[in-house]
Amino acid sequence: MFNDVLSQYAPITLEEMKGIKLMNRTDTKFVTTKQKLLELLYMARSSYLAQEVSSKRISSYYTVYFDTDDRLLYTTHHNGKATRQKLRIRCYLDTHHNFLEVKTKNNHKRTKKKRIAIEDFDPLAPRHDIRFLTNNAEGRLYGEFLSKHLRCDIASVSQQLENRFDRITLVNNDKTERLTIDTNLRFHNIVNDKTYDLDNIVIIELKRDGRVPSPILSLLRELRIKPMGFSKYCMGVALTDDTVKRNQFKERLHAIDKMQHVK
Repeated sequence: MFNDVLSQYAPITLEEMKGIKLMNRTDTKFVTTKQKLLELLYMARSSYLAQEVSSKRISSYYTVYFDTDDRLLYTTHHNGKATRQKLRIRCYLDTHHNFLEVKTKNNHKRTKKKRIAIEDFDPLAPRHDIRFLTNNAEGRLYGEFLSKHLRCDIASVSQQLENRFDRITLVNNDKTERLTIDTNLRFHNIVNDKTYDLDNIVIIELKRDGRVPSPILSLLRELRIKPMGFSKYCMGVALTDDTVKRNQFKERLHAIDKMQHVK
């Protein structure tokens, strides 16, 4: 659906992308539909470069999220705590890189990500019995990493939710911002085996260096694409488990459901 318009963008390699350091980064998420995204991509093509990996401009991702049995990480986010964490394995299917990651958001709304490469994990046939305190070299390595960065009992966490999606990554011509654009979100709740697909939903995240001017913001306003928080873990849990608290997410879930059914 998007390859034709993406072919009109000048390319940027993954190696070149590594040199773009957003040292004072601010992140803003937007949620829209595939049709609106198509319009946005046509409007933005002269102002952005498209990341290209293995001759592809749309990359595939797999993620599995961990939480405690009582869903402490989910509940902390739902309850609006300023300081919160996510624990996941993120897999880049096109480059075959897998990372164990801890994302921490502080009370200044800054997000820091710590990660370590994880071996012996196949996202095409993922295991659902991973524990991080096993008595072998890898288990000790992951345990030490989590002991340093995760603020809950490592022994209590297990896999809760997995998702797959496709990502477009753009960088503006001045290289002061990145846009990640996620489509085809598919969720699978590991605990109850329920699935939920968001076929028409698009998640756009603008990552820019401080408050520098952004060419995309005026285009987003023109298309009436508004900022909306969207945690893949929290939304995935809320969409696949009727037993969890969701009061704080109801308005967001209603908006997503409405967009999901736009023709």
